[in-house]
Amino acid sequence: MTFGTLAQTRLREIARCSLAGAGVTRLPFTAEHASALAHIRDWMTAAGLQVHMDAAATLVGRLEGPEGGKTLLIGSHQDSVPNGGRYDGIMGVVLACLALEKLKIDNVRLPFAVDVLAFADEEGVRFPTALLGPRTLAGTFDSAVLNLEDPEGVTVGAALAAFGADPTQLVGLARDPTDILCYLEAHIEQGPVLETRNSPLGVVTGICGIERNRIVFTGETGHAGTVPMADRRDALVAASRFIVAVSEIAKQTNSIRATVGEISVHPNAVNAIPDRAALPLEVRSTSDAARANFSAQMREIGAQIASESGLSFQMEQTYKQPAVNCDPTLAKTLASAVKQAGHPLVRLPSGATHDASAMSDLCPIAMLFVRCTRGLSHHPDEHARTEDMNAAVDAIAGFLVSLKTEGTT
Repeated sequence: MTFGTLAQTRLREIARCSLAGAGVTRLPFTAEHASALAHIRDWMTAAGLQVHMDAAATLVGRLEGPEGGKTLLIGSHQDSVPNGGRYDGIMGVVLACLALEKLKIDNVRLPFAVDVLAFADEEGVRFPTALLGPRTLAGTFDSAVLNLEDPEGVTVGAALAAFGADPTQLVGLARDPTDILCYLEAHIEQGPVLETRNSPLGVVTGICGIERNRIVFTGETGHAGTVPMADRRDALVAASRFIVAVSEIAKQTNSIRATVGEISVHPNAVNAIPDRAALPLEVRSTSDAARANFSAQMREIGAQIASESGLSFQMEQTYKQPAVNCDPTLAKTLASAVKQAGHPLVRLPSGATHDASAMSDLCPIAMLFVRCTRGLSHHPDEHARTEDMNAAVDAIAGFLVSLKTEGTT
């Protein structure tokens, strides 16, 4: 049995740790999460790791190294979006364990310790926050998030405590950067580039920055049959022009991903002119400057559209996360491992955020992408090939050995 086959089997089994329905629904600090941890403990034990759960409900599997040596961190997240796929996040934990299991079988001893991390909450679905685990390790945890509630009124702090973690000890989880070698994360690509390039693996160059803005056009309502077209102050028409502009201008760049994913209209009646249209504008880029310039341009265009239509316009930034670059030296080492495993080298940015984004505040990061069928992710049909995951295990193991060979400190 190949390591890719074993990965496929493990992912199929842990996918059953889910609420009923299509795909996988596994939210943090739930019974499904607890069931998943039992599987992950077994994977970590098979790789020869000592296992414990920390105060943020991150499951940690540790391979001890030489006394006084540094620690390499590797992992991803166990949670899913509602009705998601069986590979997003959790595959990175599977592959990390299998890479160490491979080195164990090959009798390879590393000159550093390794912690495999299965983070509890990356998706930010149950609570209006995310990345609690990596942020505690990086020392960027904000205690205010403990008071945030899920739709049932349960706070993050209460959910952690009920799960057997300890919200009072989160500050103490911060790692000393001088003790950490780096962080590596493997993840499905969640896009079509690797499939288009016919490559099983990709080396990530950077993780996009994200900002979200709340857009509101305000006009005047009126009877749909009596107000002449030329006299209307239709907020929805203005919003529609804005949405088209977002798409068209973003298409003119190679650096921007811009999305309007929903719209709220008032009075939302078939025979009434809309007097208010509210929508979010999400902008992503690996260049913070390009992202900021695009948003500034859209602010000007929105104001111009509103002025031409006799409307008011508001644009308020509600969220911002800076872009993160992967460490060039680590990326080079990872690229060498991919080529040594016999695969073409593809470098690409990540348009999605990952646990690595938060871990970059602690240490240098590297990311390995694995091809996914049709680029599907957050979908029940999400799929990674057995042979591609086998290639990823080889590349991760090769990366760890290369760090040893190159004497990385």
